[in-house]
Amino acid sequence: MSPLAAAPTTSENFVDLDVPPWAWAVLLAVITVMLTVDLALHRGHKEPTPRRALVESLVWVTCGLTFSGVVAAAWGGDAAGEYISGYLIEKSLSVDNVFVWAVLFSTFAIPLRYQHRVLFWGIFGALVLRAIFIFAGVALISRFWWLLVVFGVFLVYTGIKVVRHRPDEGTHGHERAVAMLRRFMPVTPKMDGHHFFTLDNGKRAATPLLAALVAIEFTDVIFAVDSVPAILAVSHEPFLVFSSNAFAILGLRAAYFLLAGWRERLHYLGHGLGAILVFVGIKMTLSHWWHMPTVLSLGVIVALLIAAVVASRVRERRLAAAAMVAEDPQPSGSR
Repeated sequence: MSPLAAAPTTSENFVDLDVPPWAWAVLLAVITVMLTVDLALHRGHKEPTPRRALVESLVWVTCGLTFSGVVAAAWGGDAAGEYISGYLIEKSLSVDNVFVWAVLFSTFAIPLRYQHRVLFWGIFGALVLRAIFIFAGVALISRFWWLLVVFGVFLVYTGIKVVRHRPDEGTHGHERAVAMLRRFMPVTPKMDGHHFFTLDNGKRAATPLLAALVAIEFTDVIFAVDSVPAILAVSHEPFLVFSSNAFAILGLRAAYFLLAGWRERLHYLGHGLGAILVFVGIKMTLSHWWHMPTVLSLGVIVALLIAAVVASRVRERRLAAAAMVAEDPQPSGSR
């Protein structure tokens, strides 16, 4: 029997896997290959088309869901359920990242053809930051169970705040990011192609691309404060939490070019994300005393996402109908 096929043990009703080192090595190798291929495909700095962004998004989602099949085959359905729950939470919460990136690129006036380069290194940095957050979070929770209650209450509070007023903290963080960058080197407002550095009056200076990259990393830290505890509400296994996080984040570049202009069309998505945070916060708060079945947790997350998208579509159609009535208030037969 393969070492991976050994039945997982359960700790506090979450799966606890005995993951061999080579499985981690394979996961990191797969992520590295996927990043390398993605960088090679965009080496020409061409402006991405919506069709290409759609195809790439579908490929990334397929890769993420395929890995859930690998998890199911190796460790069983419960482990796969925790992986999928974590993947959906990170994927849905990351939509706000996409909209914030659009604002940041507009603020720094980054041409569309160079945005992928910034996002590539931004997401690479995000993977490193998330790994640190995840392993620190798992280690703390394993030693201090009451942190589950603290994280849970924090998520409920954040979710309520999101539902009441969709936060745009990332859109206001670029000033602090640029100020921090200026402590180390001068920042020029002039672009120099796809380069992060240039010469300004004979001195090495950061271009707007590097300023945008620093701002993106800064906002990712802010979003990670919400998303990592949210995923820890559905799994305490580092391998599942990191892999679900990684596969969800890897597809964000393509999702950005597909969804950046859809903020208004997905009006209630922020409310849906807030509801998800409230749900996983309650689940996390109660997890020490009562464990919600993974299937039920996954079903609630999917239902909240679908409800938010459907409500947004209904709103969009009502606004379109109201606009048509405003343009033509009288029936054509009455003229």
